[in-house]
Amino acid sequence: MCGIIAARVTDDATPFLLGGLERLEYRGYDSVGLAVRTAAGRNATIRSVSRVGDLRALVAARAATAPASDASTGVGIGHTRWATRGAVREENAHPHADCTGRISVVHNGIVENADRLRATLEGQGHVFRSEVDSEVIGHLVERALRVDPDLLLAVQIATAQLEGAWAVVVLDARDGRMVAAADRSPLVVARSARGDFVASDVGAIAEWCETFVPLRDGDVVELGEAWSWSSGGVAVPVPFPTASPFAPAALELGDHPDHMAKEIDEQPAVVAEVLDRVRHRTSDGSTWTGLGLPAFDRLAVVACGTSLHAGQVIASTVRALGAVPTDIVVASEVEHVVLGPGTLVVAISQSGETADVLRALDRLDARHPVLALTDNVHSSLARRADAVLECHAGPEVGVAATKTFTAQVVVGVTTVVSALVASGRLEPTRAAALVDALSELPERLARAAAVAADRVPLLAATVRDAPGFLFLGRGPGLPYAAEGALKLTELSSRWAEAYPAGELKHGPLALVDDGTPVVVVDHGDPRLQSAVAEVRARGGFVVTIGGEGSDLPAIARRAEATDLAWGRAVAPWGPIEAVVPLQMLARELALQLGCDVDKPRNLAKSVTVEEPGTPTSTG
Repeated sequence: MCGIIAARVTDDATPFLLGGLERLEYRGYDSVGLAVRTAAGRNATIRSVSRVGDLRALVAARAATAPASDASTGVGIGHTRWATRGAVREENAHPHADCTGRISVVHNGIVENADRLRATLEGQGHVFRSEVDSEVIGHLVERALRVDPDLLLAVQIATAQLEGAWAVVVLDARDGRMVAAADRSPLVVARSARGDFVASDVGAIAEWCETFVPLRDGDVVELGEAWSWSSGGVAVPVPFPTASPFAPAALELGDHPDHMAKEIDEQPAVVAEVLDRVRHRTSDGSTWTGLGLPAFDRLAVVACGTSLHAGQVIASTVRALGAVPTDIVVASEVEHVVLGPGTLVVAISQSGETADVLRALDRLDARHPVLALTDNVHSSLARRADAVLECHAGPEVGVAATKTFTAQVVVGVTTVVSALVASGRLEPTRAAALVDALSELPERLARAAAVAADRVPLLAATVRDAPGFLFLGRGPGLPYAAEGALKLTELSSRWAEAYPAGELKHGPLALVDDGTPVVVVDHGDPRLQSAVAEVRARGGFVVTIGGEGSDLPAIARRAEATDLAWGRAVAPWGPIEAVVPLQMLARELALQLGCDVDKPRNLAKSVTVEEPGTPTSTG
């Protein structure tokens, strides 16, 4: 959610900071700021409770009137803040300073003992200017510098006193030294011909850096002519850099009006690439054996939001094909979950930094092996897991997940198919038939997008004034109905709920009135027709996403004999292509309502805070 950018370059750092902050906007934020060391040896701080564009205007205005001594140098830090503890006010925005203004700090994460540290520091004469926990870090560094003038040592001493999680960058105005530290919160450092950079997301610096080094828990590094790296307070060699997964062009819009439109369009290509990577290792079980995990008798999915829906598809696949019992664990509700022996935990998070998922792993029995499904193999989740599956979705800038959902489904489904083959639960020939069926998915997704592009605008205009929506599905179609409801709620801020179609008469039917939109994911189950009839009898406006004859005929029908290769009318993973018109309907409705589809209100891309009542990140 909160974002960090820092630069140590040969010319003015300000353009790099502003550019990096714009790259971080997708994470969600409500305030933004930067601090740049000036020629006079002080930190000039500018903060805003508006957008990065407003901060850019404030920076330009200051530059136009500042004396030469206040000219910006090549060292600075920036931050986007998502408010949790502490109101959205300028004094709570980052960067924060110590008492003297010498030290500036940006911070992501949680300082769980902030109140206790603050009380001690105030008792020693330190004056605080904000409500947030992050400010204590600057004062701890200030106090350490009074004992020893070395900034690297001061940051080590300061962070050793913190409880919780943090990614921190500290800037010393006196000499321009910059130190970064991390523990259970993502942070990367990078070097290029332009200089040195620090970011909470490698995408923020992809334009300037081809490689990066992720900080591990307990790492502290000083950026300079030569990097000084320590881990757990002990000096260590600088880790070998990793190639950046993001080409700068991949983050650009190209011919698309917004990032969500681009990322919906990219789904056929993403799925084709994923299948090209895994198809030959699925039917012989080698994908699974290569993970080095023990055999399992049960599978538990731990996830939130869209990733939870992807996990439901994966779980239904392993149940249908291998009769494997499964548990679906909402990560934020893990406290009372009891997993049976022989359970494999599949933890799913696009960013790999979802706080609820990481805390859920803390609370689950450590004896259960963990398989991480993420798009970030350098994330906190990846480091915590016993094995990692990369989704290969590429950068996703839109806050609402689209292509990461389809990538999670395909990677997860092919992995459990491989696991069933390796365990003898599924014949390799049958697995090969399933892989052949999946190979048609890119074409199906493209066809679904073409159909939706023609019909969705008028459909969205028809339901634009509706205050709420129902989404219905059955069996393998239900996770897609749930994902459609979530997308519509996220983007349009309209009420939407998904239900099993058979549950309609047990309560939700009371919500149906004249014109109530009811979206039905119709994958061919004949029992869906009774639910449709019940809705129409009460004046509801039914929208069917299914085969030929439906309102959005986006679900392809295969020959009966081929469908029965796995003994069902549809594949065990359900109608994946239905998600495309659902995404496009949500986007179109949001646009017609004047919403920002890339940055929905009150939401963030990487949810690094926990539910209320537990320690949260103040950013």
